Amino acid sequence: MTLLDRLDTDLHTAMKARDTFATGTLRQAIAAVRGAAKSGPVARELDDDEIVAVLTAEVKKRRESAEIYAGAGATDRAANETAEADFIEGYLPAALSDADLDALVAEAVAATGATSMKDMGAVMKAAQAAAAGRGRVDGKALSGKVRAALS
Repeated sequence: MTLLDRLDTDLHTAMKARDTFATGTLRQAIAAVRGAAKSGPVARELDDDEIVAVLTAEVKKRRESAEIYAGAGATDRAANETAEADFIEGYLPAALSDADLDALVAEAVAATGATSMKDMGAVMKAAQAAAAGRGRVDGKALSGKVRAALS
């Protein structure tokens, strides 16, 4: 069962249970995935890794919107955006812990032989490639760890 099939199945379950929050959130997530599949010159089927990338972007959008709403004093909207982000995160692989990130960065620095900030791009590339099989990584957190390791 692909991730899109799982989203569709969960949508039907939520609709039967009359869960409006889950139904709305799943519809938005599925629409984002199908929109990404249709983008580009030719419509195509997305694999699970590409779907994870789309869902990760959706979570990021919702987190950013929640910050904006909270800053503007719209706490109810911020809470809704945060709840949607948390709900969608349930479909993503587990995020790597700080200790795992530190180990990943140390491995990438050792593998590339990096010694200064000039080598940051190579270290980031190596770290992201190594993280692909281990779990989800926040790019901003990874960048901060790489900067700290190289300075």
